[in-house]
Amino acid sequence: GVEIQPVTDDIAESLGLSSAKGALVASSQDGSPAKKAGIVPGDVITQVDGKDVASTKELARLIGAYAPGKSVDVTVWRNGKAETVKVDLGTLPKSDKQASNDDQQSAPVKPDSLADLGLTVTKSDDGKGLVVTDVDPDSDAADRGIQAGDVITAVNSQDVAGPDDITKAMAEAAKAGRKSVLVQISRDDNNRFVALPVAKG
Repeated sequence: GVEIQPVTDDIAESLGLSSAKGALVASSQDGSPAKKAGIVPGDVITQVDGKDVASTKELARLIGAYAPGKSVDVTVWRNGKAETVKVDLGTLPKSDKQASNDDQQSAPVKPDSLADLGLTVTKSDDGKGLVVTDVDPDSDAADRGIQAGDVITAVNSQDVAGPDDITKAMAEAAKAGRKSVLVQISRDDNNRFVALPVAKG
């Protein structure tokens, strides 16, 4: 019950992982076995029943080998340390995406510039996250595929409500000696993670 993406060197570095292995959880579906077990977006699945997960393909292969209903120990890297959770495997559900209701019109909000990142953002209508209104085409953010309309929901697993939250996460990462931060982006109800270099200054 999770959507996963590969762990790149940038992402591994932003999380303090020693190597670019494992599968990064981009989202976990409501009511899914992973969600019930407490697996959250931003976790990196590194082992299943003690077997190393080298890649997203490897994770699919390992999980596919178990019968539905079986209980497996899943090791995740979270907040700089490894934790093991028990997951009761389910059967693959039929996909049904709920339509979201974005009909509410709201007053325009003043955009803030995160100039160091090449992003201009504004608060989202529901107060969750920051909507990207403009991306500098020469920026790291643009290089990594961030585009206007994307919603930044978290940085280094900390929820984001205003631009200060991003600045703070950047400062904390710099203090911890990290070269990049992990930014959670939501687009069309899909989550993904992008590692952005820590802004200098």
